[in-house]
Amino acid sequence: QVQLVESGGGLVQAGGSLRLSCAASGGSFTYYPVGWFRQAPGKEREFVAAIGWRGGVSADYADSVKGRFTISRDNAKNMVYLQMNSLKPDDTASYYCAVGSFSGQDRKYDIWGQGTQVTVSS
Repeated sequence: QVQLVESGGGLVQAGGSLRLSCAASGGSFTYYPVGWFRQAPGKEREFVAAIGWRGGVSADYADSVKGRFTISRDNAKNMVYLQMNSLKPDDTASYYCAVGSFSGQDRKYDIWGQGTQVTVSS
């Protein structure tokens, strides 16, 4: 059973950058799409970005992060990344990576990590 572990979260000032990582253990997600989602306190989980198994040729982003966030993957290392630039206080949330189908719907993903907290101060 593949397990996912997110890392790279933290506290950053508005306008700053963070790079989140999603590592797979107990198996490989090389041939599966991977998505990033986030959930802020009191809000529903929302789609952030997704990447197909081939990497950059198929990637999708939520409108709220387009032009600021970039999803990428290194299949040789079994890693997926989310580079987040020009961060805003509204980006504050717990961020989760997930493996499943290439979709913006969380119900299309079967395996989830435990999440990493991102806090953006104004």
